Amino acid sequence: MTAQYPALRLRRTRASDWSRRLYAETVLTPADLIWPLFIAEGSGVEEPIASLPGVSRWSVDGIVARGREARDLGIPCIALFPNTPGHLRSEMGEEALNPDNLMCRAVRALKDAVPEIGVLTDVALDPYTSHGHDGLLDAAGYVLNDATSDALVGQALNQAAAGSDIIAPSDMMDGRIGAIREALEGDSHHNVQIMSYAAKYASAFYGPFRDAVGSRGLLKGDKKTYQMDSANAEEALREVALDLAEGADSVMVKPGLPYLDIVARVKAAFEVPVFAYQVSGEYAMIEAAVAAGAAERDPMVLETLMAFKRAGCSGVLTYHAAHAARLLNA
Repeated sequence: MTAQYPALRLRRTRASDWSRRLYAETVLTPADLIWPLFIAEGSGVEEPIASLPGVSRWSVDGIVARGREARDLGIPCIALFPNTPGHLRSEMGEEALNPDNLMCRAVRALKDAVPEIGVLTDVALDPYTSHGHDGLLDAAGYVLNDATSDALVGQALNQAAAGSDIIAPSDMMDGRIGAIREALEGDSHHNVQIMSYAAKYASAFYGPFRDAVGSRGLLKGDKKTYQMDSANAEEALREVALDLAEGADSVMVKPGLPYLDIVARVKAAFEVPVFAYQVSGEYAMIEAAVAAGAAERDPMVLETLMAFKRAGCSGVLTYHAAHAARLLNA
């Protein structure tokens, strides 16, 4: 910078609203949002989730209504997570392979009713296992990598056959992206995308999500043998590199705000589409701050989402998606 004050006054471009908009370096629109939704059994069902105020589980008909809402708001994609009934959970998570499971029924209903909306489906076994882990366990309780990967391939093919547009493996098994990509190609699902949860950390921010999918209290031990250590950044780059080499179309960092440094490093290193998940604990903290009178929801929601875009995200999964879209459309 060669000019000096007062020849250079950086506040000049901030002096009026039109100028601030003109000089904005980062733009946030509803097209940057993915709306995560939770599916429940039944018809006409809305089940509020106590630890996620303002978020509910919806039966399939309610999910379809949310799909139409997303379309009308300009949100391009929704992400689905099932709350599998307890009697259908098992040690091996076989319900994940059922072509008529809750997830597949919701996908088919959405693609029939709102085909212009993208549907992202979570690939992991934790909504289906009785022990709450993302994979299959050996006798000592260790999550088996290769056996789990085989099960995930079957789950991914099941979802693709139902009409999923984006397969999103969130399990963190080694090698599963390559196995899923090969299977999708072999089954002629050439245009089904893979958005890899490439850098998913063993985080304290996931508690309300586990309430939403009904797995809180089921988990035996923790997930630290497969999800990443929050101390590590270089390892995240290695994870991303592997998943891209195996055929991921885009990658995700999870959680979001506590890991914006990882988002920025991934974007700088690979120059690929990077997404972040503003997870349940992050959402719950914003809502708790609002409830306590410590913050205003609207500016806080937009500021946090802008932070993701500024860090390099192509898009953000957020439970505030519909609310944010209404604000952006106003």
